[in-house]
This record gives sequence, structure tokens and C-alpha cells, in this order.
Amino acid sequence: MTNLRSILCLLLSVVSLLDGSKAFQQTASRSSNVGRGILGSPSISKSSAPSPDFSVSSFLDVYPGTNRIPDKDQNGSRFSVKHSLGKIVLRSAVALVTLAFFSNPAFAAKKAAKETVEHLHTGQKIANFFMQFGLPKWAVLSAISAMPVVELRGAIPVGIWMGMPLYQVFLICVLGNMAPIIPILFLLKNEYLKKLMSPILKRAEKKASGLGVGSLEKQWVSLAAFVGIPLPGTGAWTGAMGAFLLGMPTALAISSIFAGVLSAGMIMSAITLAGRTGGLIAISVLLAFAAKELMFKDSSIAKQNFLEANPYWDQSAVPVNTYKNKAPFTGKVVSTKRIVGPKATGETCHIIIDHKGDFPFWEGQSWGVIPPGVREKDGKPHSVRLYSIASSRYGDDMSGRTGSLCVRRATYWDPVLKADDPAKKGICSNFLCDTRTGDDVQMTGPAGKVMLLPEEDPKTDYIMVATGTGIAPYRGFIRRLFVEDTPAAQAYKGQAWLFLGVANSDALLYDDEWQEVKKQYPDQFRLDYALSREQTNKAGGKMYIQDKVEEYADEIFDKLENGAHIYFCGLKGMMPGIQDMLKKVAESKGLDYDDWLKGLKAKKQWHVEVY
Repeated sequence: MTNLRSILCLLLSVVSLLDGSKAFQQTASRSSNVGRGILGSPSISKSSAPSPDFSVSSFLDVYPGTNRIPDKDQNGSRFSVKHSLGKIVLRSAVALVTLAFFSNPAFAAKKAAKETVEHLHTGQKIANFFMQFGLPKWAVLSAISAMPVVELRGAIPVGIWMGMPLYQVFLICVLGNMAPIIPILFLLKNEYLKKLMSPILKRAEKKASGLGVGSLEKQWVSLAAFVGIPLPGTGAWTGAMGAFLLGMPTALAISSIFAGVLSAGMIMSAITLAGRTGGLIAISVLLAFAAKELMFKDSSIAKQNFLEANPYWDQSAVPVNTYKNKAPFTGKVVSTKRIVGPKATGETCHIIIDHKGDFPFWEGQSWGVIPPGVREKDGKPHSVRLYSIASSRYGDDMSGRTGSLCVRRATYWDPVLKADDPAKKGICSNFLCDTRTGDDVQMTGPAGKVMLLPEEDPKTDYIMVATGTGIAPYRGFIRRLFVEDTPAAQAYKGQAWLFLGVANSDALLYDDEWQEVKKQYPDQFRLDYALSREQTNKAGGKMYIQDKVEEYADEIFDKLENGAHIYFCGLKGMMPGIQDMLKKVAESKGLDYDDWLKGLKAKKQWHVEVY
């Protein structure tokens, strides 16, 4: 039903697009007179200026911002639209439906009256400004299409308005839109420029956040679609910044953006010039994308049930040490992305690795990574480093072909030099955080069973305690239970409670994902943060993870008494404080801590993985 509603949303928007395209077609028919005003004849007065019904400024103004796609409909049933291209098409549908309101007769009349007073719309004003310098039409159009925000989607209507042939407008706008893209991709590699543009890059990162999942082929398609749908916030400029942030190979990014610009050019030309026919063509393209992604999508990706045991909770066939040190598996990096803010203590990256479905694992397991090169002291290969896997068995793209790691770059601060000492940096963490799309990673494993989810009883409560990158296995848990369409998610009736301890708000990991799950499942998912540099505990000191857990000690002890499982993952330095706190609480309740802990371990309710 949800997919049908999405298609209907696009159908409802046909009328509004056709009305708008027809209005602009009427404007274009008057372009010869208006064009003479631009080319140097006496300027058009306010009283005599034609008042187009559809303008570049109105086209740019009517589209609203995009909303995140929820994981539930109003009736509470689950659905999953995780492919990036599907997300982009759905966002387009929301924007197009809104256009219907702005295209109703009453609003159109009001808009026309307003434009009569304003005299010229944005694109015309920009064109007139450049014409003052004696520039030819093609140069003016090139400059407009190269400008951020306006780009090709705003330049094509201006070119038609100027009276230029369509084939010239299309060619000039495509080339003009692409002209700044190649320099941008290379200039962003400069650290000084990247720092200077950090506010713009941050906005681009949010807008292009859905492009970083899946294989290189999927990245190419989703980026092309993102650039190709002519909406505010998309386009070649944002696409180029998104591609850079995702670490896409330059040649791949350029070809994808070029394909998107061609698509946007065809859609805008159809809408602007061809009236109802153009509107139908444009809508047909969008509907084709939507139908492909929403109605005819591979069922193995739409529903995550193809990597399950039988029954799904049976752990007898959990894969362990499929690949060993002497014969490691070679995975390929899909994307490497910084996931903390500028004020975070250190750098943490989310790294998606393509294993082509040949390296199965379960939530809670770890991958071993062998960094390239040899040790300086003896010339032998580096030893394996273990990293908890930060995705479910289906991966971030739900295909079962990828897995993710959450890695903090290990550096050593030299108090004498007052700088990082590169000779003492972490070998493997720096290698992983420096990887780019397409890089090879030698991997072993999967390793470990201690952090697996016991899913046989769907009413089991899970208490998850993490510091820093210890959040990794819990991301897999939460995606499996609440985000994906798995048998475990369909059956789960318990409560998952996540505690995360980091230094400050900028160091929070995957907060947007937790907030979305909390919004969708307020009774089944709880979230508490311990921010040591921003919060204080009840004694007035810094708020550490054990302090935050202690605030709910009574409730946690009750849950454990009723069969809940508690997990600890992160730096091993967290455990002494945790255990001291639990011992104090146990004694206050008249319990022998050692016996209490021994009982939890005997029932396999106690899970610890620290490093």
C-alpha cells in the first residue's frame, strides 16, 4: 500500500506540472519581444513588461525541503525503501505534490499580480545584468548555468525566454553546468580550500547522505539520479561535493554527474518548451524510476530474509573464521566517511566494504583487518586487528553484499612537540580511515560469538552499553530489530536500551539513526547519552558511562532479574568503573555481587567485548 501511495503521489502531481509547463510555453511565445529588450533596446518599463505565468524564480521557490522516509506507515506495518535511487524519487514525489497547491488558479492569479509589480524574474535579471557588459547570448547562458543554486534547471528556461534555438540552449547549458565541476573535484583535495568550504560541504553532506550505500554501480546510479532531478538542493554542484565526501573516484563521479546533467536538461527542456507533451514525458521518466524501484524491486532486497537460519534464531550454523591469516579475503571499499563533528575528540569514520556476498557474518561478530606493508622491527607482515562489524548481516544497502566498520583514527599527541607524532600513529586505523573507494582490504574472520543476539525469546530485553566506537555491534542489532524487514524484527516484542558514552555532542555516533528509531518505536527503543565534557553526574563531576547507567540502576537490576541481556563494548578502561558501580548497587540491595555476576554469566546474560 505504501508503494502504491508513492506512485499515486507522482500521478497527482501531473496536473500541476502540465499547468506550469503550459504557462511557460505561453511566456516563451512572447520571447522575441522580450529578447529585444535584453539585447540592448530600451529597457522594459514596469507598466509595459509582459508578466509570465511561470518564472525561474517561481520554479525555484515552489519546491519544499525533503523529509526522511520513515520505516513505518500509519497503521504500524513495516516497509523498507532503502535504495538511494528510490529515496530520491520519493523525495521528488513529495515536492511535486506540493507543486499542485502552488499551481491552483487562485494562487496563480495572485502570483501573476505580484510578478507584474516585480517586473522581471530572477533569471531575467541575471541575464540583463550580464548583457550590460556586451556579452553574447551564449556567454550569458553559460555563466548562468555555471552558477550554483541556479545551474542548468534555471538556465534552460532563460535561454528559451531569450529566443535561442532549443538545441543551442541545451548544449550551452549542459557544458556551462559541467564547466566548474571538474575543477571543484580537484580543488576540494586541497586541505586549505576544503577547510574554507567546510560550511558548504556540511550542507552538501546532509543533502547527499543517501548516496553512500551500495556498490560503485549503485553509487553511480544514485548520484546521477540526484543530479538529474531538477529540484532545489540537488544539481551538479551539490553532487560534486557529495561525490568528494563519499570518496568516489574522480572519473566515476564526473561521468555520473554528466549523465545527471543530461537528464536534468532533457526534463527541463520538456517541461519548459513542450507544454503538456513535455510534462507527460517528464512525469513518465519519474514514474518509470519509481515503478522500477518501488513496484518491481527484487524481493530479496525488499525483504531481508535470505540470509536467515531456519528457524531464524538458531545459532548452530553461525559462520566463524571462514577466512584465516594465511588466506585472507580481499574486500573492496565502497565508501569511507567521517561521521563526527569538528569539535569531536579525534576522527571516526564509517567504512562500507563490498564482499560480494562471499563473507557472511552475523550481528555482533568482528572482522579482522590486515594492514598493508610490513613491521619496521622485523620486516614481517602486520598482525591482524579486530574490528566489530557496524552493520547487520544484510549490510547498509540491504543486499547482503556489504558490511561496515566504525573506526577511530588512532594518533599520539606528543606533549613536547605539541602535535601528533606520525611515527606513533595507529597502523591499521589510519590505513582504514585513509581508504578511498575501490581500495582493497585484506580481511579475516568473522570472529566471535560472545556478542550475538539471543533471539529465541522475542520478548527479551537488551541493554547495550558502549563507549566510542564500541557502538558498532549495537548498530547491527538495532538495524536488525527495527530498521530492516527481518523475521527477528517482525517477532520482536521486547525493549532495546542503548547507553553511549563520548566526550561531547560532536562525538556522538549515528545519532540521526537512533533518533529516527526512537521516533518510530518509542516504547521499544530507549536511548541515553553520557557526555563527559558537557554533562555532570549527581556528585557534580564529569558524566561517564557508569554514572549514566547508575541513574537507572534499579530498573536495570529488575530487567536483568527478569532475563534481560546486558552488553558492554568499547575501551577496556570502561569496565572497572562499571563493575565498581554495579557492585555498590548490588550491595545496597543486599546482594553478593560476585554471586550475582556469576548467576548472570551462567545464564549467558552477560556479554563483554572490550579492547
